[in-house]
Amino acid sequence: MTSLEGDTLVVRVGGDWQMTAGWPAWGNLMVGPRPARVRLQADDLGAWDSSLAIFIRAARAWCEEHDIALELAGLPPGADRLAQLLAKKPVNPPARPHGLPDLFAFVGKATFAIWTELKDIAWLVGECAFSALRFIRGRAQFRFSDCLVEMQECGAMVLPIVGLISFLVGIIMAYQGAVQLRQFGADVYVADLVGLSVVREMGPMMAAIVLAGRTGAAFAATLATMKANEEIDALETLGVSPIDFLVMPRLTALCVMMPLLAVYSNFLGIFGGMVISWSILDIPTSLYWAETKSIIDLSDLSTGLIKAATFGLIIGLSGCLRGLRSDRSAAGVGQAATSAVVTGILLIIVTDALYAVIFNALGW
Repeated sequence: MTSLEGDTLVVRVGGDWQMTAGWPAWGNLMVGPRPARVRLQADDLGAWDSSLAIFIRAARAWCEEHDIALELAGLPPGADRLAQLLAKKPVNPPARPHGLPDLFAFVGKATFAIWTELKDIAWLVGECAFSALRFIRGRAQFRFSDCLVEMQECGAMVLPIVGLISFLVGIIMAYQGAVQLRQFGADVYVADLVGLSVVREMGPMMAAIVLAGRTGAAFAATLATMKANEEIDALETLGVSPIDFLVMPRLTALCVMMPLLAVYSNFLGIFGGMVISWSILDIPTSLYWAETKSIIDLSDLSTGLIKAATFGLIIGLSGCLRGLRSDRSAAGVGQAATSAVVTGILLIIVTDALYAVIFNALGW
C-alpha cells in the first residue's frame, strides 16, 4: 500500500512475504509523480523470507538510479542485511569477451604447461633410477609381496579382456585382408599379413592400450587416494620412500608382465586369423601355420617384445606420476585417473611411431 505524505512516498509493507506466494513488483508501484524521498514502512509485517529482501533491493536500486533518498522504518534488520548482500552480486553474469584469445599468451601458457610436464616426468624417472640403484645395493624399501600382487593384477587378471580383443583384432585383419588378396588369388598371404602385423604392432599395442585403460587408471586412482588421505605424507614421515614402496613394485610388475601379455596377444591374434582363413578362405590350418612360421623371424618377435616392455614402463610412469601429482580431493582422484589414461595412450602412440622409424633405420 502506498501513500504520499508531502514530498515523501510511503510504501507500507505488511502481511506474510513468501517466495511461493508472490510479491508486488517495485516498478508497478512507481507509476505516479516522482517523489523527493521514499520510506519503506513495516505495517503489521508477518512471516517473511528472501522475497522481502529482494523487494528491498529493488527499492534501493530504483532510488539510487533516480537519486532519491530511501528510508527504512520498522523493517527487520536481517532483511536489510540480506538485501545488501544480494545487491553485491550482479543480476546478470558478466559477458564473455568476444574474439580470439591472445596468441602469444596461449602459446606461452601451453609452453609453460609442457615444460612443467617434462620436469615432472624427468623427476619421476630420476627418482626411479636412484631407487633401482638402491635396490641393487640392497638398500631399497622394496617389498616383493606387493610386486607379486601387482603382477597378478596386471597379468593374470587381464588375460580375458586382452585375449578377447586380440582374437577379434586378428579376425578383423584377416577378413579385411582376405577381401583384397582374394582378387589376386593370393589368399594364403593372409597369414603373412596377420602374422607380421600382430607380432610387430597390434599385439603389443592392444595389450598396452588395455592396460593403460585398466591398470594405469587404477595406479593413478590408488596413489591419488593415498595422497588425499595423507598416507603418502605418513610414509615420508616414517622415513619410507614412496618411490621404493609404491612406485617401483608397480613399474617392475608392468615391465615383467607386458612382454608375456604381448606373446599371449600375438598367439590369439594369429589364431583369430587362422579361424577366418580356415572358415572363409578354405586354407588348411597346417598351411596357414607353415606360412606364418616362414614370414616371422626372431627380429620380428624381439621387436614386439621390446615395444611391450617399453609400453609397460610408460603405463606405470604415467599412472604413478598422475597419482603423485594429483590434488588432495575426491575430484583430484578422478582427474588423475582420466589424465593417466590419456597420457599413457598418447605416449604409447608416440613411442610406437619412434620405434617404427628406429627399427626401419636399423633394418629390423
